[in-house]
Parts: sequence; structure tokens; C-alpha cells
Amino acid sequence: MARADFNDLAAFAVIARVRSFTRAAAEIGVSPSALSQTMRSLEERLGYRLLSRTTRSVSTTEAGERLLSAVAPRFEEIEAELLAMGELRDRPAGLVRITCSERAAETVLWPKLAAGLVDFPDVKVELFIDHSFTDIAAERFDAGVRLGESVEKDMIAVRIGPDMRMVAVASPTYIANHPSPTTPQELVAHTCINLRLSTSGGLYAWEFEKDGHPLRVKVDGQFTFNTVRPMVNAAIQGFGIAYIPEDSAQPHLHSGELAQVLDDWCQPFSGFHLYYPSRRQMNPAFALVIDVLRHRTR
Repeated sequence: MARADFNDLAAFAVIARVRSFTRAAAEIGVSPSALSQTMRSLEERLGYRLLSRTTRSVSTTEAGERLLSAVAPRFEEIEAELLAMGELRDRPAGLVRITCSERAAETVLWPKLAAGLVDFPDVKVELFIDHSFTDIAAERFDAGVRLGESVEKDMIAVRIGPDMRMVAVASPTYIANHPSPTTPQELVAHTCINLRLSTSGGLYAWEFEKDGHPLRVKVDGQFTFNTVRPMVNAAIQGFGIAYIPEDSAQPHLHSGELAQVLDDWCQPFSGFHLYYPSRRQMNPAFALVIDVLRHRTR
């Protein structure tokens, strides 16, 4: 195959990824008309259509999807090897894309990256906030962040945060006007502040454990949120009991705005982990980011 064919296949892979001739042309550094001509020439040489084009969208044909599945991994391997050549330079360089929840970004990733990468300006990091379970391979992320118990078994997982704990909290005013629950089952008689899960759309069933016995309780109340911060505010204002991460509750427990209930039922669980697929060669920028994020007990 001629050198031009390799260049044309690489251009095709970019178009298929971004699904736009305009964006692909900007990324490659050519005009959209020149890129369109390149694709027409490639399709003529191969003898079949690779792309379906309308005025609004670009998508791969069945033949194009088959070709993409064959060539895209090879181009990614070539790109990874070229990035690995950065080891020959004085400083690692490259882009690292990570998908994570807003909470993981705020509490773990950003504090560590801001401190650890200050001397490595050529290492660029993109944090994509997404509360669903993103397919990092399909979406071309280098890594994702999940709680340890949620990481798929075929992924490499690196702990980046300490164990976590959920705690049940309410305002002193609410507790003064309602009998404090002594078991999770008693929560069904209380007004609670619910959390709707972004991953499944359902309401989170509060998970407790004591003496090795797990217990899940579905609660009810006037307000439901899909993030933690408004749950904290609602609890402070006396709208019921909330079940929230301990580090979100801690400042308000210390100030007296919130009080904790069912403490002996709130057990720690595995915290945030960075996960990624196994690779034969890890580029230096990604290796540096992993090292910066890695959780250390001392």
C-alpha cells in the first residue's frame, strides 16, 4: 500500500471519530473540500463507500465501520508509541482524557492534578464530567474514575482516594421535633431527602451495614435531588434526614448545622479508583498522571 493510502486511512479515521468533515479538516489542517476529495479518491480506489454524508451529519457505512474497527486500533497503537518517544525528551508531554463524576473531580482529581502537574506544562489533562458508566474504549478516553466496587474486572484499577463513608444527617431542629432513629428500618417513618441516580434514573436505596449484615432501605420525603450539594442545604434547613458522603457533611457537623444519626450503621467502603484497559505501552504523560493521582497512605 502506498504512503498516500496510509494518510487517507488516517484521515478517514479522524472523520469517523468526529463525524464532521469541517471538524476533521480543522484537526488535520486541510480544507474541508480537500478532505472531501481525499475521501472520494479513497472510496474509488477501494471500490466501496465508507461514509454516508448529508447536509447535517456524517456516519460510517457498514463497510466503513468494518474498516474503522480494523484500522483505528492500529493508528492508536502508532500514536501511543510515538507518544512514548517522549521518554527521549526532558519532559513528558501529551493529552490525557479522563471521564469522572463531578464529585471525583472536585474532591480528588483536581486537588492532586493542580499540585502535581504544576512543573509539567506540556502534559495536558481533559476532565469530562459524566455521571453515567462511560465506555472509555468506545469514547476514546484514556481512563475513567469509579468507586472501587464498581470497576469492571477486565480493567486495571489504581486507588486514587481513601475509603469513603456515607452518613445520615439532619438539622438539630428536625431531630428535636422527631424521635431519632435507632435502626435504618425506622427511617420509613421519617421525612427523608432522596437522591435520584444519574446512572439508572432510579432513587438511591440507602445502604447500611452493621456486624457484617447489610441492609438497604427505600425512603420517602418531600424533596429529591440528583446531586449532593442541594441535599446538604435541604438538610440544614430542616427538610428531613439526608444520606450523604461524610466529607460533604463534616464542615456542617463541626459547625453544628447538622447532627448525625445511625452512626453505627454507616460503614466505610472502597473509595475512588482510576481505571483503564491494559496496554502494551503506556505513554509517559499518562504514566505521570497515574503517579500524581495514586493514593498514598503516608
